[in-house]
Amino acid sequence: MKRIALIGLGSMGKNHYRVLKSLSGVKVVALCDIEKRENYEEPFYSDVDKMLENESIDAAMIVVPTFLHKEIALKCLNKGVDIFIEKPVASTIDDGLEIERVAKEKDLKVCVGYIERFNPVVEALKNELKDRDIYSIGITRVGPFPPRIADVGILTDLAVHDIDLIRFITGREIEKKSIFKSQKINFHHEDNAILSFQLQDDIVASIITNWLTPFRKRKIEVATKKGYFEADLMGQDLVEYSEYKTNNSYVIRNCFVQKEEPLVRELRAFLRYLKTGERSGLSSVKDSIITLEISSYQG
Repeated sequence: MKRIALIGLGSMGKNHYRVLKSLSGVKVVALCDIEKRENYEEPFYSDVDKMLENESIDAAMIVVPTFLHKEIALKCLNKGVDIFIEKPVASTIDDGLEIERVAKEKDLKVCVGYIERFNPVVEALKNELKDRDIYSIGITRVGPFPPRIADVGILTDLAVHDIDLIRFITGREIEKKSIFKSQKINFHHEDNAILSFQLQDDIVASIITNWLTPFRKRKIEVATKKGYFEADLMGQDLVEYSEYKTNNSYVIRNCFVQKEEPLVRELRAFLRYLKTGERSGLSSVKDSIITLEISSYQG
């Protein structure tokens, strides 16, 4: 039975709490946030140091604003606690490298929560793409501005999901990049961006993301030598369009997807990681640092 502390009880933190309470092999032993907004059965702290001092904890889930990631992660690591950090690993590359260094020194387990890796439609798409020649991959992630976001722009909040997905799905590294961004309605950060990449093996990729669209859309499109795939991340639907025939017709195939909540699958993988050391698709600190390097590119 793994003893877990949850640090941060905002909207995403509450989702983590709900899922952790539903899983076997885990016990939530402490909660921490700056303010107690609801009643919980677990001990509640407003100070991380006190929680780490008073409670026996195997691992901590860090679900706080990005600018607090480094401070809280280092406190946990220095107490010998394994950690799960919601994406991105930190606000800056240097902060991420510091977390990675301390984790290695302490020989502790750390992963970063890129939840879309555990979307069942992403797994189904990866399986379909095995042994296929990938020509291009494009991801669209748009929607209205979320009031919960105050400390980062769209590149750090949304585009990092898709930079990570491009590397995760294709298994290729990004070699060239161009990022175009603008600030239209957000007072402090960019809210509109288009990213273009060239990957190994001459695969081209693009990301369209913004907080300007009145509806949410999450879609991945992949062109291969013998078919074109569309994956709907929200509906968890995957469709393949076959190659053109002589009469310009094509066949549509609805691919099987075993639908499930991605966060449930991600936290199960984290528990396996704690028990066995097997990452099972979880993002490493290094993965997140690579993503930060790409999203912060100014060229």
